Amino acid sequence: MILSNPIFLVIVTICMFVAIRVALYRTGLVYIVKKWWWWFEDCFHVYQSFKVPKFNESMQENQLYGRVTDYLNSLTSIEESDFTNLVTGKKPNEIVLQLDPNQTIEDDFLGAKVIWQTEGSGAGGSRNLVLKVRKADKRRILRPYLQHIHVVADELEQKKRELKLYMNVDAPDRAWKPVPFTHPSTLETISMESDLKSKVKSDLESFLKAKQYYHRLGRVWKRSFLLYGPSGTGKSSFVAAMANFLGYDVYDLDLSRVKDDSELKILLLQTTTKSVIVIEDLDRYLAEKPAGLSFSGISNFMDGLLNSCCAEERVMVFTMNSKDHVDPAFLRPGRIDVHIHFPLCDFGAFKNLATSYLGVKEHKLFPQVEEIFLSGSSLSPAEIGELMIANRNSPSRAIKSVITALQTDGDGRGGGVFGRRVGFDIGSRKSESGEPGGAFCREGGVPAVRDIRKLYGFLRMKSSRSPSHSQSFDADSAHREG
Repeated sequence: MILSNPIFLVIVTICMFVAIRVALYRTGLVYIVKKWWWWFEDCFHVYQSFKVPKFNESMQENQLYGRVTDYLNSLTSIEESDFTNLVTGKKPNEIVLQLDPNQTIEDDFLGAKVIWQTEGSGAGGSRNLVLKVRKADKRRILRPYLQHIHVVADELEQKKRELKLYMNVDAPDRAWKPVPFTHPSTLETISMESDLKSKVKSDLESFLKAKQYYHRLGRVWKRSFLLYGPSGTGKSSFVAAMANFLGYDVYDLDLSRVKDDSELKILLLQTTTKSVIVIEDLDRYLAEKPAGLSFSGISNFMDGLLNSCCAEERVMVFTMNSKDHVDPAFLRPGRIDVHIHFPLCDFGAFKNLATSYLGVKEHKLFPQVEEIFLSGSSLSPAEIGELMIANRNSPSRAIKSVITALQTDGDGRGGGVFGRRVGFDIGSRKSESGEPGGAFCREGGVPAVRDIRKLYGFLRMKSSRSPSHSQSFDADSAHREG
């Protein structure tokens, strides 16, 4: 009766299947069964082979061989193969997997199965790679698959490439001199508002993928940034973070070492693709009215005909302390694509620094720090960062040192309750207030910090629920005013 029950038979069948599956999985037999199944399936397909030799007929190294090797070594299927080689990579403590002679690797592309085999015997004793594709899939996937290999190999090469920092020095040949670029700054470690950081990251990612789009529009595939703000606000660290994110070399161009417009053109010609070209403190250089370089030479360097021919796949970055006194012709769209303002710290930036440097998200001294920022005092991120590094073993002592510095050195440097904005502008648009960066100013552009602080102190005396605390804070403010 029980054996004739169909439900009982179904349950028994399921249990047996699960038991067999577990047994195969735990003993490794499942891999053998899969291998037998693939071999049985391949008996019904016809494959066409394509050989990739390591050397060509002239005994020169075949570049395609190296690209395919890098691609195959990056596949996850190499980890599932019967055996493979473990070798040290170029970076410290790096271990990579590498193909062994007479090894077989399987790959999937567009739903089709492809097989790679390594042959240990070839011309001159060199190894060859053999690609096997089913004839039914060859016409559909072969060309796209080879293009896919090139794209992945380019990405791998870019990641492995050691970045360099180039500088123009006073030398007879007037050439760029390289040194290893090992700056540790990244977009994750820089102190910047999260929304602005996301916009910058999205803009850079979009640029990397926009080669065909730029060419379809008839434009040069380049991007230019203006970073402006007081010293110590992180402009140079941001440039290093951009270079590390893009995987680009950095060309640090010192205009004071360039003798004329012709030499500036030669320096641009000597730069390479996948590079960031940086000119720091451009406003100060223009204010000095240099004798060697002309304003037209600098503007043509930014977007002239030579720039259009030689600036492909490059990012140009210009830094300034202020753009108020710079000729708008230097800042127009086409020469500058993105304007990013780097202001002094406000309380939000201070909290980000405290989290990064001290590992502190909340502290009992934070309300006092916020009051000082709202009163108009401020410091640069570099100044606050150095105080936190010096006192990193004691967060309370570090925050107290920042409070002391704000009360003594930071008096009147911030924008107060009206002022601090972080800008990410496309082109040369100004802020909503009409002033660059949105600072609160008097007529004539002088910051009204003293008036703001008096107004803020008066409002605090009217609305504070803690008279003693308010009195002490305002008395301290009045003492600093006097």
